[in-house]
Amino acid sequence: MGFQCGIVGLPNVGKSTLFNALTKTAAAQAANYPFCTIEPNTGEVAVPDPRLKKLADTAKSKEIIPTRISFVDIAGLVRGASKGEGLGNQFLANIREVDAIVHVLRCFEDDDITHVEGRINPVADAEVVETELMLADLESIERRIVQMRKRAQLKDKEALATVPVMERVLELLQDGKPARLLLKEFAPDEIAILNGLNLLTSHPVLYVCNVSEGEAATGNAHTRAVEEMAANQGAGTVVISAAIEAEVAQLPEEDAQEFLKDLGLEEPGLDKLIRAGYDLLHLITYFTVGPKECRAWTIRVGTKAPQAAGVIHTDFERGFIRAQTISYNDFVTLGGEVAAKEAGKARDEGKEYVVQDGDVLMFKFNT
Repeated sequence: MGFQCGIVGLPNVGKSTLFNALTKTAAAQAANYPFCTIEPNTGEVAVPDPRLKKLADTAKSKEIIPTRISFVDIAGLVRGASKGEGLGNQFLANIREVDAIVHVLRCFEDDDITHVEGRINPVADAEVVETELMLADLESIERRIVQMRKRAQLKDKEALATVPVMERVLELLQDGKPARLLLKEFAPDEIAILNGLNLLTSHPVLYVCNVSEGEAATGNAHTRAVEEMAANQGAGTVVISAAIEAEVAQLPEEDAQEFLKDLGLEEPGLDKLIRAGYDLLHLITYFTVGPKECRAWTIRVGTKAPQAAGVIHTDFERGFIRAQTISYNDFVTLGGEVAAKEAGKARDEGKEYVVQDGDVLMFKFNT
């Protein structure tokens, strides 16, 4: 299981440049004018994980298969988008389909690249987009809650549970705050109802500060302002130069590492972005390892063994018996599955086992 991040922001902030770099394609047209992205572009990239190679070397696997992440490049939003300005509501609908929002903010000065608001102020830019998403959610809730209240008066069970959640959301949006803030307050059953409302502002947000090449390693005053804003919201931030990522994407790995080193960077921005995305969505990785292939699988924190098996195939979950479990460190340090078994480091876990990040699993199931 991978996950899908929607790349949003005002026009000309570097969204499509970042998307092109991440997917190593030119599928999204990165041009200096608003709305160059007419349809949402979706691209998949492999999730870099150095543990895969070490596991494959240990087990002498013939093939390495990483897990993948999807990015959706969504056209630039502008002030008034919730009322149809720019390309309007069709793009707000695209945002509803993603798991998380990667909000790209322009944190660089360049007189040659126009800014739709006529100034460089990433915090204000974030507020423009957030406001449009909240206005769209507010309109949606106000429209739907009327019918839901009528159903609640008739003692409809679903409506009786849903109306209190909708009223909390409505109150928050009317106060100019996003629905995601309720995730910290709601019980699991309330969170399930909130997620079912499919609101734009219930998605977790990662702010990506797009800086010039010379400021990729240090950031600047703009990025520090964004980091302060994000901290107040409980959101994450990543500083990336989309221009650097575009160059790195075209270089052989060895040359790319040297290029990054010269700029004072230890790794590509993609790696930072994926780690931040994993943290944002509470995702972890487990592995299956054998002579044929070494493969990574993505699950959410708290996933139990049968459901983790179901990521591979539904039959694995349906007929689950047990999971042989070896930690990544034990597998690599001891020299593989046989040595781990001999050292007593291979455990048989049942249906209630909660899979941990880095577990090397082998499932036993009924066919």
